Amino acid sequence: GYNPKSVPFVPISGFNGDNMLEKSDKCPWYKGWEKETKLGKTTGVTLLDAIDAIEPPVRPSDKPLRLPLQDVYKIGGIGTVPVGRVETGVIKAGMVVTFAPANVTTEVKSVEMHHEQLTEGVPGDNVGFNVKNVSVKEIRRGNVCGDTKNDPPLGAASFHAQVIVLNHPGQVGAGYAPVLDCHTAHIACKFAELVEKIDRRTGKTVEASPKFVKSGDAAIVKMVPSKPMCVESFTT
Repeated sequence: GYNPKSVPFVPISGFNGDNMLEKSDKCPWYKGWEKETKLGKTTGVTLLDAIDAIEPPVRPSDKPLRLPLQDVYKIGGIGTVPVGRVETGVIKAGMVVTFAPANVTTEVKSVEMHHEQLTEGVPGDNVGFNVKNVSVKEIRRGNVCGDTKNDPPLGAASFHAQVIVLNHPGQVGAGYAPVLDCHTAHIACKFAELVEKIDRRTGKTVEASPKFVKSGDAAIVKMVPSKPMCVESFTT
């Protein structure tokens, strides 16, 4: 959910331009918006004010590097260039990186974004980086790049996932094997065991070891990927 106090509510008409850039006289009842966040209270009147007051997110550049690969290119005269978005951490030339679950380790020669050389790629950057002595056949979309020296990513043989069944005909039980899209990986994963059914809102256990789940249910499920796959542990 979200805290309504942290969200500015602005009555606007894009068609007529009311309260977009300047205060409109069409709604005299409207005195302006106010929002309260950790950084304090902010007030304003127009949509533009509200956009200007958006606080940029804190980029998790202090965490270990995680860069899921979107594609891998072979560029003449340069070599193998994996491409992806930095999710956490920092990537820079000279780093020794590991691609999981392929288990390939190499050195980063250079990092680029939009055809410009970067000293480092930070979270949110879509980067391409040149790697030494790695063939395009060794790494692929869905692999995750991490720093060899700082908590590198690992392939998971199995994992527990919180699952909400939004819309599914009939019932879902152990043995069901849907395709899971996680970061850039696209891999069939088997429901090995339904561990518990939980309340969607509170996360509290409703039923231990249920035989099946149906549309609208939330559950903790033990999943086994059909091929090695990288997932990150999550805590609330």
